[in-house]
Amino acid sequence: MILAVQFPSWLKPEIIPGLPFRWYGLMYLVAFGIAWLLYRRQVRERNFPINEEQLSGLFFWGILALVLGARVLSALVYETSPVYSREPWLIFWPFRNGRFTGLSGMSYHGGVIGGILAILIYSARHRLDYREIGDMFAASIPLGYTAGRLGNFINGELYGRVTAGPLGMIFPGAELSIREQWVRDMAIEMDIPAMGGFVNLPRHPSQLYEAVFEGLVLWAIIWFLRNKKPFKGFLVGIYLAGYGFFRFIIEYFREPDADLGYRITLVKTNIPPALFTSPFNLSTGQVFSFVMIVLALIWLFIASRLPDREPVRIYPSPAEEENKEKNRKEKRRNRRRFTKS
Repeated sequence: MILAVQFPSWLKPEIIPGLPFRWYGLMYLVAFGIAWLLYRRQVRERNFPINEEQLSGLFFWGILALVLGARVLSALVYETSPVYSREPWLIFWPFRNGRFTGLSGMSYHGGVIGGILAILIYSARHRLDYREIGDMFAASIPLGYTAGRLGNFINGELYGRVTAGPLGMIFPGAELSIREQWVRDMAIEMDIPAMGGFVNLPRHPSQLYEAVFEGLVLWAIIWFLRNKKPFKGFLVGIYLAGYGFFRFIIEYFREPDADLGYRITLVKTNIPPALFTSPFNLSTGQVFSFVMIVLALIWLFIASRLPDREPVRIYPSPAEEENKEKNRKEKRRNRRRFTKS
């Protein structure tokens, strides 16, 4: 029998059973909190010219735009039923059948689009350098993203493809019908019994893969580079390209949405999406990630040639600015005295 790790039975989506408070929502708050703390640290260590009111406003509008973008793209791309086209207000309605469900279904790529728009608009309105603002976000977001993927893991959702490898995990709710021949064959090979016409085969814990590589590893890379960037906007490009690369690779281990399957199928096969088929058959997430990498490379090329692109790693503090102004005034007075004499 194939040894597989059982999903922890004590781990439930609800923080307190019977109450509408879920770990997934809490993980979002943790993610925002981590990003806020890392951002404030960068502002302080660099003396970045932004006050507390502006910083709070930047995060408020950024988070709002992120959630709106993530929800809208999820409804437009990942929802195949016509429910939202008939009743579009349900996109932001957190109740289903009289029960509080929260905003189920969020697209990361939609969140990126919303967040970028918020940064551009807010920076323009408050005359802030959007490249510097974006770079500090790039060094703050990935670690918080780790918490979000842990929320997916606790929910037992977005699990990966079937695997007979040592990293396989049996998730509740990931059963497959034994009417499929390949399911019966793998169940026999792994010596896993079927119950009620269904069998639960081991899956890649792709949520944890994403938490590690798209979160911890990417954050460590960008955090190390934050004071070594060659030009403004560099970290934004590294973040977009790095996330796109890691997500593209991990999508090979993650099962595509059953109702969407592959967006691009270059190799025709009868193998179901729950099993790895070909590196040339791409899911929705891979298409978005590939576009993300291309746009990141274009941005890096543009940002490296924009005017005023030299990175300002540490801004002078208000006291230093005041001393510089005093020195400038003193030099002007001395020049006037010298001229008169």
